[in-house]
Amino acid sequence: MHTTTHSHRVSPLDQARRRGAVAVDAHVAGVKPTGATRGVTARRLTRDEERTLRHLLTHEQDFIDSPEFVKDGAEKAIYDDAPDIRKPDTSWYHPVMDDLSPSRTREVRGAEQVILTAAEERVLFLQLNYARRQVWLIQQAIEQSDDRQPTPAQVAEMLRWDSVAGRLREQIANTNLALVLAMAKRTRMSEVDFADLVSEGNMALLRAVDKFDCGRGFKFSTYACRAILKAFSRQGMKLSKHRQRFPTDFDPKLEKSNHLEIKRGEFETDAAAELRRIVVENRANLSDIERTVIEQRFGIEHGAPEKPMTLEQVGQIIGVTKERVRQIQNKALEKIRLELEIKFLGTMKPEEHPEAIAKAAAEAAAQAAMAAQSPATPALN
Repeated sequence: MHTTTHSHRVSPLDQARRRGAVAVDAHVAGVKPTGATRGVTARRLTRDEERTLRHLLTHEQDFIDSPEFVKDGAEKAIYDDAPDIRKPDTSWYHPVMDDLSPSRTREVRGAEQVILTAAEERVLFLQLNYARRQVWLIQQAIEQSDDRQPTPAQVAEMLRWDSVAGRLREQIANTNLALVLAMAKRTRMSEVDFADLVSEGNMALLRAVDKFDCGRGFKFSTYACRAILKAFSRQGMKLSKHRQRFPTDFDPKLEKSNHLEIKRGEFETDAAAELRRIVVENRANLSDIERTVIEQRFGIEHGAPEKPMTLEQVGQIIGVTKERVRQIQNKALEKIRLELEIKFLGTMKPEEHPEAIAKAAAEAAAQAAMAAQSPATPALN
């Protein structure tokens, strides 16, 4: 189906002539019911309606034309006979909230997402562009009139159709908000803030709604995806040019502190020194064989560090197999780890030490055995 876009350019001179020639009583206008005119009643325009009317009288309305608009009974077929289209629930939409709570996450997952078929999209876009075409027809009628002044009925009709178009445009955009959010997460740019990326995507979505031609037979998401990706690319290029023009602009990547790296290095050095002192001073109560294994395996001596030996080499020194050396090493390392956690790291209390717990349990068992063997105390009369 071939369609055309009505977007006639109006010169600045023509716009100035319109502003000067078009004079409308902004406080008294006719309100026309839907369908044919059934009577006109006077009412005052609100401030928003005045602003909208002023814009419509000075800017020509764009729309995507369609052969459906010139058929007999077009308005009834497009609006009255069309099926009801589900409206989206946008309560879940919070794109820049990084600290989503579990309850909010469940709420997002529970929200029903509306995915329109190609036929449903066609209904909405036909209704949107028909309403805009009606605004354009009224603009042409005003332009061709002798005094170039809108009548109260024309003002009411123009505002009514513009309101219909605005509601449909918002419905289409809200239905596709999830598309913008998904594409923004998929195409994260390190140099572009996520909120700015989503904002650019939403603006591109609205422009896509205005320019989409449903008569070509494509899904709107296919057209919108390309428009959103182009907007993301333009935003990245814009930020890149800005940084090239202002090279002294603050860049968090260039201002990262190495404080954590320094602290981590100092901690590792202190932990290694403490580990050496535990072994050299035998604070972990290692046996002679355990101490020999640790010193030879890790090159820890009273003086300068020695070259570490393999399990097999240590086994030859103490006369056991390398598997036995591994068992001795693991037992000694466990003792050293516990001592390190208690005295240096502070992650374990002395009373939580396994040896202390075992000793307390043995003492309690001994006391219970002695109590069981002692004769019963005679009762007092």
